[in-house]
Amino acid sequence: MNVVTRFAPSPTGYLHIGGARTALFNWLFARHHGGQYRLRIEDTDKQRSTQAAVDAIHAGLGWLGLDHDGPVVSQSAQAARHAEIANELLAKGAAYRCYLNADELEAIRKQAWADGSPVRSPWRDRNDQPDLPFVVRMKMPDNGSTTITDLVQGDVTVQNQVLDDMVILRSDGSPTYMLAVVVDDHDMGVTHIIRGDDHLNNAFRQLMVYRGMGWTAPEFAHIPLIHGADGAQL
Repeated sequence: MNVVTRFAPSPTGYLHIGGARTALFNWLFARHHGGQYRLRIEDTDKQRSTQAAVDAIHAGLGWLGLDHDGPVVSQSAQAARHAEIANELLAKGAAYRCYLNADELEAIRKQAWADGSPVRSPWRDRNDQPDLPFVVRMKMPDNGSTTITDLVQGDVTVQNQVLDDMVILRSDGSPTYMLAVVVDDHDMGVTHIIRGDDHLNNAFRQLMVYRGMGWTAPEFAHIPLIHGADGAQL
């Protein structure tokens, strides 16, 4: 296997110690296996992303000596590709258009929280398409369980019924992070995702996008976060 890892920071501030360690682990793993270490700037949050932060990330990684392979990928530049995949998921029946307005969605969320059930829109089983704004949601499985064999955490299992029908395309046509990260990792040929274990829950949701597209999912390795002597996250 040609190993490909990636570091994918958001340019909303300076490179922090946790991000630096994640980058180091990805760089070391790729270099150990004679593979590639890629860099992706996840700049889809236009209000918080700044060029100064992008420059600071590059400077920090350069100071650490963590050279990347290939061109830097800007996630925001791939928005059309993300939307293309959302439409493919619709065509495959793995996603659906949801026309709930804000009040309807809030009522469903409150009921789901009260029942301890996942958010499920009534539009997941409807075929009509009214002339109204809509978001695109993944159609999560209702039954069974999903197990990820994590290279650090071991086998981790969740019951599918706890997975919300997550939004992958907003009403303005822009992709959400949960869709964009999967499409970018696939298109970049990433074979191993090494990241903090605060992303472990995301892995189960992102795995459904891989399955919906019939793509082979990468290996996951979720590393513990760094905490200080007081137990607080650094």
